[in-house]
Amino acid sequence: MIKKNLYLSPNYSNKKRTNKNIKFIIIHYTGMQSEIESIKRLKDKNSKVSCHYLINRKGEVFNMVPDKKIAWHAGKSKWKKFKNLNGSSIGIELVNKGHNFGYQNFTNIQIKSLISLCKKLKKKYKIINSNILGHSDIAPHRKIDPGEKFPWKKLSKFDLGTWYSEKNLKIDFRDKNKNKFNFFKNLYKIGYRYFHLHKRAKKDKLVVKAFQQRYRPSKVNGEIDQKTLKISHFLASGKINC
Repeated sequence: MIKKNLYLSPNYSNKKRTNKNIKFIIIHYTGMQSEIESIKRLKDKNSKVSCHYLINRKGEVFNMVPDKKIAWHAGKSKWKKFKNLNGSSIGIELVNKGHNFGYQNFTNIQIKSLISLCKKLKKKYKIINSNILGHSDIAPHRKIDPGEKFPWKKLSKFDLGTWYSEKNLKIDFRDKNKNKFNFFKNLYKIGYRYFHLHKRAKKDKLVVKAFQQRYRPSKVNGEIDQKTLKISHFLASGKINC
């Protein structure tokens, strides 16, 4: 149940957008010590941050900014050909203390409400599964939310977001010298940015971690092992329902 306009945030752009402009759903966690603090920050005009919806740990959904307004949640970001995704996305914050204050499991009722909301948004704005993303997907150099405890696999069972099939991860990549290049080539096809395809950098490890947080949450170490590479290959192959 959406409690409309109960905590409406003043932080949004007045530029109008149509249904066709909305192409993404971006999922975040609040990363603050309490729900009260989170709502206070989202309502504070000096914070210059907001979201369209906030879901607390009881599963209550608060409409912070109208869908047709541009909320300030994505910041500097890229995905495929899109940059600065505030203008083309709906931002959803999940109340969670985050990695700095004691990262929590998301509650079942919280995820149930999220699934319900995402299904409605997906249908209304014709959003494809590969455009249902986490903040760390679109800004891997500076963001780590919603983190490795977020249940992407569960969402995929409701036709939300993307996942992979274990039975299709049987390919062996024996040329280790090409593994890094192939991995980042796969990531580029999937939609990730903030790396150079032919030149490695220290920050590349953050991109690997962002990918692992979503698709390999049991091993978030920034290392490109065989399974991480295989998952990227499957997702880049286009066999998923995007």
